[in-house]
Amino acid sequence: MRMVEAFPVQHQGKTLVCLRDPLGVAPDPLVVGVGAYYLTTLFNGATSLDEIRAAFEQRFQTTLAPEQLEELVAALDAAYLLDTPAFAERARRVRDEFLASASRSAAHAGLCYAAEPEALRAEIAAYFEAAGCAGPSRKAAERSRTPQGLISPHIDPRRGAAAYAHAYAELMRREKPELIIILATSHYGGGPELFAATFKDYETPLGTVPTDAEFVKRLAGRYRRGDLFVDELLHRQEHSIEFQTLFLAATLGVDGYQVVPILVGSFYDLVRRAAMPASDGRVSSFLDALGELLAAEKRRTLIISGVDFAHIGRKFGDSFGVDGDGVLEDLKRHDLALIETIERGDPVDFFTAVAAEQDRRRICGLAPMYVQLELLRGRAGRLLKYGVAVEPETDSAVSYASLVFD
Repeated sequence: MRMVEAFPVQHQGKTLVCLRDPLGVAPDPLVVGVGAYYLTTLFNGATSLDEIRAAFEQRFQTTLAPEQLEELVAALDAAYLLDTPAFAERARRVRDEFLASASRSAAHAGLCYAAEPEALRAEIAAYFEAAGCAGPSRKAAERSRTPQGLISPHIDPRRGAAAYAHAYAELMRREKPELIIILATSHYGGGPELFAATFKDYETPLGTVPTDAEFVKRLAGRYRRGDLFVDELLHRQEHSIEFQTLFLAATLGVDGYQVVPILVGSFYDLVRRAAMPASDGRVSSFLDALGELLAAEKRRTLIISGVDFAHIGRKFGDSFGVDGDGVLEDLKRHDLALIETIERGDPVDFFTAVAAEQDRRRICGLAPMYVQLELLRGRAGRLLKYGVAVEPETDSAVSYASLVFD
């Protein structure tokens, strides 16, 4: 099996499992029964089909015919969920098509937000109205100085609407930035490279947000400890930057500024070792390269992090749900303590707080926020909005927040 997402779904009173490729190489998800899902957990590239059948029969105390297992293998291969020649060929085509394109399409339009411009504008205006913020159609009489940094969620906009609204309403009250560095969580990068850039513009239903390809080129030239384009394909499906460009297009339009889209991979190994990220050559080299370019920049510049905070509950592997006594209160208490380190602009205390508990709450924004805090070291942040999205069907919750740095 390839690394795919697996999550339960209900159909006609039965629990099934949906298998979905987060990279989008497999174009369609595949829904299987619990027994078939168990079989997929045994597809490790080393266990034979006979051994898999025997394990299944012992587990479920029922016979599994060889042709049934072969049918499952064929279905998984046809869906590009197995690491086979069929998948390799499909992945090559997808990569070649993406790299040849001038822009990155709006992968989640019609799924997480409306795909039609008029409907989308109405949807986003409703977010602002519900949050009590001045919406995209309103213009401030006088605009204050461009903020230095912004933290915005990357949760589904329909669940994190209030935090998105507070973040981007803040931008609308300020002078428009001319260069926007977007540092966002890379959910599916797993290789040695920690940073992934692209030259591609980001399409949205409201217009195409332009990327500063020349800046990206200079950044790649200065970065000495890796290749910013090895994992460029991750941009194709990743939503964490897409949602920021969506709200930029809705609030600022698509003219008068450029973005630099950077996906930041996991710092899990650094957390495990309690090693400050700046001590890692890849991180320090990136900070030096980007910091030098920003120091020489004459344009009004903003650094955005597209991040979420804690992920807790059964969906994420915890033995507890979120409806227990005090669980959500404890979540909020820990989150606000962590946010206080962000408000102080202290990357060391921020990382230390997460590493001290071995990231047991799964902060899905640790890496980009740390990089942002290093680049803005010492600048005070201000919490705009905090929220928790509870998912009753999986007994789980995700927290998120928006902050601004002046």
